[in-house]
Amino acid sequence: MAANDGSYRDRVAIITGGGAGIGAALSEELARRGARVVLADRDAAAVEAIAERIRSTQGVATAAVVDVTDAAAVEALVRTTIAEYGRIDILFNNAGIGCFGDVREFSIEQWRTIVDVNFWGCVHGSLAAYRWMAEHGGGQIVNTASLAGLVPVPGTVPYAAVKHAVVGFSLSLRAEAADQRVRVSVVCPGPVRSNFHDSMILPAAKPAPRQAPSDAEDTLAAACEILLGAEQNQPVIVFPARARRTWWKWRWFPSLLSSAHRNIVDSLRR
Repeated sequence: MAANDGSYRDRVAIITGGGAGIGAALSEELARRGARVVLADRDAAAVEAIAERIRSTQGVATAAVVDVTDAAAVEALVRTTIAEYGRIDILFNNAGIGCFGDVREFSIEQWRTIVDVNFWGCVHGSLAAYRWMAEHGGGQIVNTASLAGLVPVPGTVPYAAVKHAVVGFSLSLRAEAADQRVRVSVVCPGPVRSNFHDSMILPAAKPAPRQAPSDAEDTLAAACEILLGAEQNQPVIVFPARARRTWWKWRWFPSLLSSAHRNIVDSLRR
C-alpha cells in the first residue's frame, strides 16, 4: 500500500499533533520520503525528540511548540514555515483529543476542550494554510477526523459530534477550494495503537478508559494509509478495511450496528 516515495520529495509539510501517535509517524514517514517537515505540538519535549530523531537520519525537520486552539499561534506557525522554507505544500491538521463516558457526566468545560482542539484546531490550520495556498498556486490540506465522524459511537458523544463537524467542514471546503487548486481530504481512521486512548478526557465519574482493540492499526501503517489517500486525492480516507466495512454497514444497513452500540452502552452503565 506504500505510495511512491518520490511523490513527497522536497515538499514542505506541517503536521500538528506531531509529538506522538499518528502525527509522529506521519512526520517520520514524510521525512523518510524526502519531505521537509515542521512538527507542531503542545508538548515541547516530545515534538523536539521526534524532530531530532528525524534529523539524526539525515531528514529535514523543525519542531514548533503550538497550541492549535490559539488561532494567532497557528497563523504564526504557517507564516514562520513559509519564511523558513519559502512555501507550504501540505498541512496535516492531526492534533486531537478523545473522550469516553456517559454524556450526562461531561462538564461544559470538557465539551469546550474537545470542540476547541478537534474542531477549532482544524479550522485554524485550514484557514491559515488555505489563504496562502489559494494565492500561491495551490496545495493540500488533510484533516484528521475519525470513523466516529462517519458513524455514531455511544460513549463518545462530544467527540463524535465534533468529528462529524470536521468531516462536513472538510468536504465543503474541498468543493469550494477546488478551483483554487487546493485539494482537501479528511481522514477517518478506525482504532490505532497510540497514546490516544491513554490521554482521553473522562467525566467526573471516571469510568475505565477505553482501550484500543488488540487488532488496532499501528501508527506507521496508519501514516502510510493517509499518505496514499492524500496522494490519490481521496475525499474521505477510511482505514483499515474493517473500518470501511463498518462505514458501509451504517450507510446501508444501520441496524447491523445495533448490537455493537448496545455493548458499548452496557459497558457505560456498568
